[in-house]
Parts: sequence; structure tokens; C-alpha cells
Amino acid sequence: MTQKPKVLVSDKLSETAVQIFRDRGIDVTFDPAIGKDKDRLLEVIGDYDGLAIRSATKVSDKVLEAATNLKVIGRAGIGVDNVDIPAASKKGVIVMNTPFGNSITTAEHAIAMMFAVARQIPEASASTHAGKWEKSRFMGVELTGKTLGVVGAGNIGSIVIERAHGLKMKVIAYDPFLTEERADKLGVEKVEFDTLLGRADFITFHVPLTEKTKNILSAEAISKLKPGVRIVNCARGGLVDEEALAHALREGKVAGAAFDVFAVEPATDSPLFNLPNVVVTPHLGAATTEAQENVALQVAEQMSDYLLTGAVSNALNMPSVTAEEAKVMGPWVKLAGHLGAFVGQLTDEPIRAINILYNGHVTTMNIAALNAAALAGVMKAANPDVNMVSAPVMAKDRGIDITTTTQEKTGAFDAYIKLTVKTDKRERSIAGTVFSDGKPRFIQIKGINIDAEIGAHMVYTTNEDVPGIIGTLGNTMGENGVNIANFTLGRSEKGKEAIALLYVDEPVPAPVLDKLASTGMFQQVKTLTFDVA
Repeated sequence: MTQKPKVLVSDKLSETAVQIFRDRGIDVTFDPAIGKDKDRLLEVIGDYDGLAIRSATKVSDKVLEAATNLKVIGRAGIGVDNVDIPAASKKGVIVMNTPFGNSITTAEHAIAMMFAVARQIPEASASTHAGKWEKSRFMGVELTGKTLGVVGAGNIGSIVIERAHGLKMKVIAYDPFLTEERADKLGVEKVEFDTLLGRADFITFHVPLTEKTKNILSAEAISKLKPGVRIVNCARGGLVDEEALAHALREGKVAGAAFDVFAVEPATDSPLFNLPNVVVTPHLGAATTEAQENVALQVAEQMSDYLLTGAVSNALNMPSVTAEEAKVMGPWVKLAGHLGAFVGQLTDEPIRAINILYNGHVTTMNIAALNAAALAGVMKAANPDVNMVSAPVMAKDRGIDITTTTQEKTGAFDAYIKLTVKTDKRERSIAGTVFSDGKPRFIQIKGINIDAEIGAHMVYTTNEDVPGIIGTLGNTMGENGVNIANFTLGRSEKGKEAIALLYVDEPVPAPVLDKLASTGMFQQVKTLTFDVA
């Protein structure tokens, strides 16, 4: 008789979620205290095939080393900072989360915060509790007819937009990945960020924190705001320059703000604290009974599916393929991700369509998994938290048309993948293959043949095919202490368009890139990063 899989629930999950394991025929141990007892967890973890957690359990490399039978870790929620994912990957343990379980709750909190700041509800409540009757002091504004600026029209942002329509608000949205078709479907006007700043009566943020979005509402951006605007941030701390916003609030440029997240958390102090008409909550976006129940039920179902059938859902560190496929597909999955990362980092405008062409024996592999890897590479430029499961959902939400083409072997390579991205302004393509040593390589960019090794840090340039390019690149890098590990050139034809791809040992400082750009020899100079681990 086949032994039942064993799962340890080491954090507080609902009894309903625990019962799902039992109903599916899994031997489950519910011990929510063990997550905070590191020594005891180390003692028992070797007995279990699965570990279901929230945030209290810390899954370190030591825990994973002791987990001799562990196959899957399920996090009820989106954040996995408490799991050593690289160590889990090395150990062959799948790490799952539930990325979409709290979307409605977070969106509703943003709407609630908008109402609170519009009507000064917290201050009015405190005043009334104190025995005052300051009816004339708390003059609010209606939401009806006001213009709401939504920064980020993804999963949560889309729900906020839907709710705002119900409140009879006019909605405009800024999202670099939002297509006109998707905007029409959402019923929003797609605008540039500066336009949104100047037109919106309320602004709400629903984007991840990345290098591009850090302090997106900077002092400079605040200077472009419509007078009397109210700012809502229930997304990520660090999207707004809190000091600059506090100054604008004191000066009356901004009429109010509502924040659930802060640059430093737990937030025991902030420039926004104790200012009039500023509503603050302690990161409550996902804190509802329903959201906590949803993610618990989802993680129980996902873990059960994997342990009983091998199905993989919302995995952060593994493509959805069988163990046999993974041995062959691993390098090709890496290649697909690198191709996506290349075009994702070079494309700033909304992507309308993505075509992924498979040539040769790669067409016999799990195309869905390869597509997901390529899409994750593209989307990571906008959201570093994206994975192979959430990337297709994100692409669909943004109205991107995804197509796949397969063809028999043509050309010099036994197999290759070519990824083409289309925007309103341009079409960009890149192709790659996997050599016999198992290492992915770029073999064509913009129709120009190359042979480029892929490194963690790279520099990409475009230019006319004229003398002096190699010398300028080499001298500029050398003079500034940047070592070039590999240097690849290509051109369409003599005297026409040419490209260069440099594999360097460390990130190239911005002043060095500025020096290259200032020579006037290059049409484009761009740094690129790739996950080659």
C-alpha cells in the first residue's frame, strides 16, 4: 500500500484549510506553535513531504538541510522572504505561494482609505469621541465626478478601477504595459504619468517597488500635481517620497493623504505622522478574514495537487514540467527567460504582441513552460516578483496578444528560440540557442547574426558601422576600471546598422554610460542584467 504524503502545518491556518489536506487523503500534522520553535522544527521536519506556512516559520538553509523528505513548501500569502528560495531550489524543493488571494481585500482597503481622507473620517471620529461637536471643521469632498488617477492597472489596480466606476468617478490610468485595447475594456483613459499628475483629484498606487518605481512620486513629480489632490498608497512603501509629500501637505499643495505602507516598516515614525488629514494604517491591505481564509484554502489545494498528482501551481522556483522533462528542458527554460529579459529591459512603451518561434527539436518540448519562462523574463522588468505562473496572467491582464510559432529545423542550428515583441512604435526580436555544453547563447538581435555568451551584467549598444566603435568601447571601459569578459559585434551590412554586446564583470556605473552616449557614436547605450545562477 502506498504511504500517504505527510504535511506539517507549522503556522496558523484555518481548520477548513487543514481539513482539505485530510479530505484529499494526506496525513497532516497541525502544530502552529512549531513555526516559532527553530530547534523543534529542525528535529521533526525530516519526517514530512510538505510544509505549509505563513510568515512566522523561517525556512532557512539549515531547515532545508534537515528536510530530507521535503518536496514542497506552500506559503499562504504572497511574500516569501521567510524562505531561502535558492537553498530550496538546490535541494529540489518546490516553493509555492498564493499571489492572487488578497487582491480584492487590498483593492477595497484602497477605496476605504480614499473615502476616509475625502471625508476626514478618522479626525472627525477622534474629535467626536472627545466630546466636541466640530461639524463645520470637517468639510469633505465627494468622490462622485472626481478624476481618479490609477498608477498601475494590473490585478489590484483593475479591481480599484471597477469599484471607482461604481462610485461614478472619472478614471485615468498610467501603466507602461497597458495597451489601448485593455484600457478600453477597463473603461479608462490611458495617459502618461505627468498627465495623470496634472489632472487627477485622487491618485492611488498599485505597482510593485522596483528601481523604476522607487520614489515615483518624487519632489519633482509632486510639483506637477493638481492643487488639492489627495494621495492614496496601499501598494508598497517607497513609491512616494514621504518627506516631500509631508512638505506639500503642510504647504497646502496636497489636500490629504492615506497610507497603509511606508518606506520603513514597522513604521514607528514617519514624516506623514501627526499631519492634518493624513490617514495611516499599519499595513492592513490583506488583513481581512476572507483574504486570510482564501490564501489558506488555496495553498492547501495547491500542495495537495502536487503531492498527489504532480501538478504544479504558483511555483516560484520551478517550471511546470515533469522531472524527466526538466533534465532536458532546464537550459532551454533559462534561454527563454534570458530572451524575455533582454526585450523586457529594452522596451519602455506598452507591448501589444509577443510571438515566440520555436525551431527544430525544441518544438517537441513543453512549449507552455517555455512560453511562461519567456513571458516571466519580459515582465520582470516591470515587476521583479513575477514568476512563470503569474507572468501569463499578467500578460493577459494587460491585453498582450501572445502567439506561438513552431517550425522544422532551418538554418545552421539544430534548434533555436526567437522572441519578437511588437509595440505601437517598433518591433524588436532576439534569438538564441543552447550549445552542446548546455549554455544558452544569443545568436541574433534585430536580424543581425551574433554569437554572444550571456553574463549577469551586460552592455548593449547600437550604432552605425563606422571605424572607432571597438576602441571607444574598450578605452572607455578600461579607463573607468570596468573589465570586459566577452565582446560580441554584429552588423547588418558594411556601413549600415551595427550592434555590440559586452559581458562585463560588474555593473557599469551611470557616468560611464553617459560618457559613451556623449561621444555621439551610439544611437543606444543600455545596461542589462540576467539571472545566470
